[in-house]
Amino acid sequence: MNELFGLNGAELEAVVLSIKVAVYCSLISLPIALMLGYIMARRKFWGKSIIESVIHLPLVMPPVTTGYLLLLILGSNGIIGEWIYKSFNIKLAFTLRATVIASIFVSFPLIVRSVRTAIEMVDPGLEEASRILGAGKIKTFFRITVPLALPGIISGTILCFARSLGEFGATITFAGNIQGETQTLPLAIYSYMQVPGGEGATFRLVLVSVCIALVAMIMSEWMIKRMKKANG
Repeated sequence: MNELFGLNGAELEAVVLSIKVAVYCSLISLPIALMLGYIMARRKFWGKSIIESVIHLPLVMPPVTTGYLLLLILGSNGIIGEWIYKSFNIKLAFTLRATVIASIFVSFPLIVRSVRTAIEMVDPGLEEASRILGAGKIKTFFRITVPLALPGIISGTILCFARSLGEFGATITFAGNIQGETQTLPLAIYSYMQVPGGEGATFRLVLVSVCIALVAMIMSEWMIKRMKKANG
C-alpha cells in the first residue's frame, strides 16, 4: 500500500494534494466568477476597464510577483495577514490555505473570462422576456442565463482546475515547498529535479501531471458538447 501506480508515498501525497487544491480552487472561484462575469457582461459603469485590468493582472504578471504580493498582504506580518492572525489566530502564509489562495489568484482570470464570454453570448432579449413574465433578476439568472451559458461556465471551471494543477511560482513564494502540507505536484517535480538520482520520480510525476491535465481537458470538451446538444 506504500506505492500506487508506481508512485511512492511522498509522490502520491503530492498528487492528492494537488487535486485537492485544484478542487478547492475551482469551487471557491466559481460563484465569484459567476457574479463578476455577469456584471462585466451586462453592466456598464465607471471604472469597469480598471476592474477588468486588475482581474486579469495575474495573467501577465510573473507568478513569483503574485506570490510576493500575497506574502506582503496576507503574510503573518502583512497588511491584512497580521490582523487576521492576531484577531482570529489564523495563519495563512506557508499553509495549505496559502496554496489554495495562490492557485485562486493565478487561475481566477481564466474562469472569469470564460464566464463573461459565455454570458455575453446569451441573448439579453431572453432575460428581458423572463423578467416581463414575472421572474425576478435572480430567478432569471439561474433559470435562463446560467443554463444557456453553461458550456462556457464548465469550460472556464475546467480551465481553472487545470491551471491550478500547474501553479508553481506564486505557490512556492507564498506557501513554500513543505512536503505533505504545501508541496503540490509541480513543486514535487521541481524538488526531485534537484536531487541526484531523482530522474525516475521526476518522470513519473511529469507523466501523472500530463495525464491529469489531459483527462481534465477531454472531460471539458465532452461536457461542453453534451450541453450544446442538450440545448439544441
